[in-house]
Amino acid sequence: MSESTLFALQRLSAKLLAPLVVAHLALILYAVHGGLTAAEILGRTQGSATWGAFYGLFVVAVAVHAPIGVRNVVREWTRWRGRSLDLASAGLAILLLALGLRAVVAVVG
Repeated sequence: MSESTLFALQRLSAKLLAPLVVAHLALILYAVHGGLTAAEILGRTQGSATWGAFYGLFVVAVAVHAPIGVRNVVREWTRWRGRSLDLASAGLAILLLALGLRAVVAVVG
């Protein structure tokens, strides 16, 4: 994938992540301040398509954004370049996507 495409994808995912992270943190503060237990939180999220969509989008955005950023840092700090770095980045994206979606399914069910 071209550098300009990766740049655009990372910026687009950042635009998605910004409000999602703010909402996620606000929800955490609300839950903690309200004294909700983990069981109560899970009870509220089970079977909810809305929460599944919210956190599913969050996971997809992270799976796009983070590997591109890690790839850029590795390129900047080391001599690692080329196809092997691109494949490692893609592997990280797949791993983040798989683990994240697995967690969403486990929580939303």
